[in-house]
Amino acid sequence: MRLFRLLASAAFLALAATAHAAEPDLAYGAFQRGLYRAAFQEATQRLDRNRDDAAAMTLLGELYNQGLGVGADPRKAAEWYRLAAERGDANAMASLGLMALEGRGMDRDPAQGRDWLEKAAAKGNPVASHNLALLLLSSATEQDVKRAAELLRRAAQSEIPDAQHALGVLYLKGRGVEQDAAEAARLFKRAADNGSSVGEVEYAILLFNGDGVTASESQAARYFRRAAAKGNAIAQNRLARLLAAGRGVPQNKVDAAAWHILAAAQGLTDPWLDDALKDLSAEDRQRAERLAAERLGMR
Repeated sequence: MRLFRLLASAAFLALAATAHAAEPDLAYGAFQRGLYRAAFQEATQRLDRNRDDAAAMTLLGELYNQGLGVGADPRKAAEWYRLAAERGDANAMASLGLMALEGRGMDRDPAQGRDWLEKAAAKGNPVASHNLALLLLSSATEQDVKRAAELLRRAAQSEIPDAQHALGVLYLKGRGVEQDAAEAARLFKRAADNGSSVGEVEYAILLFNGDGVTASESQAARYFRRAAAKGNAIAQNRLARLLAAGRGVPQNKVDAAAWHILAAAQGLTDPWLDDALKDLSAEDRQRAERLAAERLGMR
């Protein structure tokens, strides 16, 4: 589990949309359409008209942070985020907190980073809530874990897939919440539907075992395949096992060998699969190697 996650464009836009829904926002509209130079110019013009436009400052910070329409410049990004954060912009607070924790664009300062995340989370920012929860989960105290669960719940409600997955893990293990495999399955599926490969893997495992959800090996195979195609080594390994055994999918040892090759290339070896596939002909092994290479090239 990654501790810190910078605002991706989609999440940034979703948060910005709620803050600027009252009237059309030309700067954020240009950002959404990928017109980054236009977004930069519009944000700059807005600041010429209003030197306290925190949303425009945050947008400039994001453009410099990601190098969109301008050269990537973490220090300039941090400067704009700080100006916006000082004016109460929760999105800027969240981004500034992450940069302080990582030491990007400024000296690394975990205390300052957490302080900004606390302030952003208090304003309901889901990205800050998610990352603050991950910090708290490193604590051994039950109180911190319970607070982390509540913060993850807030982030999960905003459809942040990593938060949905992390909260699902807590429900599966009974950490900070009552153990509930059905709720874990529901959260893993939401994470999977939002594109999380780890959510797909966790949901597939519950489907295969029938934990918290009706057992279905064919559905499990479908979710493993989705995650495997994204490069998830665990999914590649589990799908290879299903294909080798013919469980949930028709048996196909060449396909199984191809996924096994990809998983092993990431360090996930499997003696059981080595044994199950040992009788493949030299021709079939070559087919599996070509298939693995094709799949690697498609990502």
